Amino acid sequence: MTIANMITILRFLLVPGVIYALLVGRTDWAFAGFLIAGVSDAVDGFVARHFNQRSVLGSYLDPMADKLLLVSVFVVLGIMGELPLWLVIAAVSRDALIICAVVLSTVIGNPVAMKPLFVSKANTAVQIVLAAFVLAELAFQTQYGLVRMGLILLSGLLTVTSAAAYLVDWLRHMNGYGESETPNN
Repeated sequence: MTIANMITILRFLLVPGVIYALLVGRTDWAFAGFLIAGVSDAVDGFVARHFNQRSVLGSYLDPMADKLLLVSVFVVLGIMGELPLWLVIAAVSRDALIICAVVLSTVIGNPVAMKPLFVSKANTAVQIVLAAFVLAELAFQTQYGLVRMGLILLSGLLTVTSAAAYLVDWLRHMNGYGESETPNN
């Protein structure tokens, strides 16, 4: 187990703390935990690259830790009424559909190589900024409605665009695979 992977695992352990802090109204602690997770993400990446600690395990754990925190925060902020439910549903559905597509293509013997698209990276970056922005607003009891609305709309647009781009890539990958076989239905 590398140091970089241990830092990533610590990020997993931060998720329940951040969510608990949000649920009990300690938005200052939730914001601090979210920031610590962000810094630890940068640190584990730096350690992995500069100290030759890249690993297959780390290549899976790192995005999983990021996604778990981001989706959890989005869901709780949606429940709290701080993010619109349509955005939360879109973000969670996009991630679930991607996971289902990867699992399905793997199960039927045509695994798809997962490579993040530029629009997906932009989507994740905007979602992180939005979550951090809302957490900061709550922690510092400020409101910047227009900025928040702009981030929400941009996040929604990128979420839909990213989902569509992954769907097109997946359909191209799966095009014609197993079409000659008929299921026993």
